[in-house]
Amino acid sequence: MNSTSSRLTCTLVAAAMVVTAACKPTAEEGKPTPYVTATTGVVATGPFRETIAATGTVVPRPGSVAQLSAPAATRVANILAVVGQPVKQGAPLVEFERAPFEARAVSATAALQAAEAAHTRAQRLVAQGIAARKDEEQAAADLARAKADEIAARREAQLARLLAPFDGIVTRMTAVLGASVDASQPVIEVADPRALDIVLLVSPDEAARIHAGAPVAVSVGDGGERAVIGTSQVREVGGTVDADTRAVPVRVHATGMKRALRIGESVTAEITVADHAKAILVPIKALVPDGEGFKVFTVDENGVCHEQPVKLGGRSLTIARITDGLKAGQIVVVDGAFGMTDGGKVAGISDPDDDEADAEPAKADTTKKPDATKKP
Repeated sequence: MNSTSSRLTCTLVAAAMVVTAACKPTAEEGKPTPYVTATTGVVATGPFRETIAATGTVVPRPGSVAQLSAPAATRVANILAVVGQPVKQGAPLVEFERAPFEARAVSATAALQAAEAAHTRAQRLVAQGIAARKDEEQAAADLARAKADEIAARREAQLARLLAPFDGIVTRMTAVLGASVDASQPVIEVADPRALDIVLLVSPDEAARIHAGAPVAVSVGDGGERAVIGTSQVREVGGTVDADTRAVPVRVHATGMKRALRIGESVTAEITVADHAKAILVPIKALVPDGEGFKVFTVDENGVCHEQPVKLGGRSLTIARITDGLKAGQIVVVDGAFGMTDGGKVAGISDPDDDEADAEPAKADTTKKPDATKKP
C-alpha cells in the first residue's frame, strides 16, 4: 500500500467511534431491541491513488529462455541435470545415443570425398574436350549437396550431447532415460534468472485502463503476511484475451526487487491507473454490496441510519473513492454495516422525541405526596 493510502487510513480510523447500533422498536413489538456492535467513521477528502489489484506469475523474459531437443529421432542415453539446478554455459545436460549420428557423419564425409573427386574429374574432362560442360555443372551441384549433408551430419553428431547455451537454471526436464525422442520434442528448458518478467492477469475492462509505464507495487505472501518487495513499471499490455482464463496478460519487468524472485513464483501487485488530488473517501468496510453496485449507511444527527446508494470510483485495500452519493463530513457505519437496516438507530446520539418521552415520567414523580409518618 502506498504512503498516501496509509495516511488516509489513519485519518479515517482516528475519526471513527465505537457505538452500539440497533433497530428502533415499534410500539406494537414490545420486544427487546437486538443490538449490533458497530463502528462509525467520518467521510473525508484527500488525495487518492487509484489502483487495480492483480495476481501473476514470475516467468523468464523472452530471449532469455531456451528449449533444447534431440537433433533427430533417437533415444536418451544419459541425464546430467535436474530441474532447479544452476548450470554454466557449456555444461552438459542430456546425452543421446551417439552411434546413429556418428555413422551418418562418416557416411556424409565419404560422400563428400566422392563428390569432390567426381567434380575434379569432370573439370579435367571438360578441359580436354572429352565431356560436355553440363557434366561439370552436374558434378558441381552434387558437390554442393554433399558439403551441405556433411555439415548437417557433423552438427547432428555435436548435438547428440545437449549443452547449456548460457548461464542459467534448469526450469523443465521431460527426458526419461532410455525413452525415444524426436526433433520436435523439447526435452529440457534453461532460463536466465537475471532476466525475469511478471505476467499479471486482469479483466478486459481493467486492461483498458492500464497503460505502458504505469507504476506497479509488487508484493508476496498471503493475507496479513503480505509484504511489498519492490516497485516496477508496466512493460506492455496484451492485445488479446486468453481463451482459458478469459483474462488479459500484463507484463511487468521484475527489476528493482528487494529479494530475488523465482521462476514460477506467485505474486500480487497493485497497478496505479490514476491519481486524484481531492477525492471523497470512506473506509472500504463501509461498502455494502447492493445488486450490481454498492450502498452505505449514513447516520443523521438523531442517530438514525439511512441507506444511501453510492457510485464507486476506485478502491485500495482499505479505502474507497466515492464519486456520487456522499459528501465530506457525513457519518457512515463502518464495522457492522452488513448487519444494519434502513431506519436503524445508533445508540449514543440523542433523539429529541425520545428525550421528551423520557422526561414526562420524571415530572409525575415530583408531585407532593402525603407523609404517611404523620398522624392526623
